[in-house]
Amino acid sequence: MAALAACTPESTVPSPVAANAASGEASASTAPPTAVATDLAPAGGGEQETPSASAAPPSTAPSSSAPSSAVVPQHSLTDPTSPWVIVNKHRPLSPQDFVPADLVQPNIRLAVSGEAALVISTTAAAAEKLFSAAATEGVIMTLASGYRSYSTQVATYGGYVASTGQAAADRASARPGHSEHQTGWSFDIADGGGACSFQPCFAEQPAAVWAKANAHKFGFVVRYPWMFHDTTGYFYESWHLRYIGVEAATDMASRGIATLEEYFGLEAAPDYL
Repeated sequence: MAALAACTPESTVPSPVAANAASGEASASTAPPTAVATDLAPAGGGEQETPSASAAPPSTAPSSSAPSSAVVPQHSLTDPTSPWVIVNKHRPLSPQDFVPADLVQPNIRLAVSGEAALVISTTAAAAEKLFSAAATEGVIMTLASGYRSYSTQVATYGGYVASTGQAAADRASARPGHSEHQTGWSFDIADGGGACSFQPCFAEQPAAVWAKANAHKFGFVVRYPWMFHDTTGYFYESWHLRYIGVEAATDMASRGIATLEEYFGLEAAPDYL
């Protein structure tokens, strides 16, 4: 499949290299943006573009009602312990081998073990509420991939390079130090029945549909939304949720803002610099 993917699971890596999972950590409450941050990048944003048919399921492009001015953040956009840290193809983690200090295993249904079953404590607490709320409405989710260490990403990305070359690898796997999974603020979900995991058709599964409509109530956004790969660098990943806090996530949803890059007035990052 020719889609860009930030969260390719180890079972799809076209090499013998195993992509083990890891864990992450976080804290700090998230409030609406009000205070000036000194590390805000120049305002930018990305154009909407329809990816190839194989990259995502048929859908209607979202209409953005976001204001043109950049949102002024209250938390750091560069500190990996910040709930608003932005990690993309232009903004690697610093340090690139960052390891969260508070990795825990959330009390939710797991489809993985080891480091992949971990996230940081703040993310874990929010995930437990999200999974519980979904279950009360008859939607069963599982944690399909959580923390991913720098060394794991080295192995995963290296496997792609060895098998397909660097250009193709950059379309399928994040370079080491550029994966949001390494922060512990994000994780991938799967449907309780296991259907369409890490595939475009997952967008039509109950877990993805429910998360898209409700994740903001628990502080999460779908980090790589449909038709915004020219901004985020990745095609639609309906399974990849990112914690930014309830108030910020709800603010994005109510204002129709699809990406963190747009929300914080950052430049688009479709390719590595």
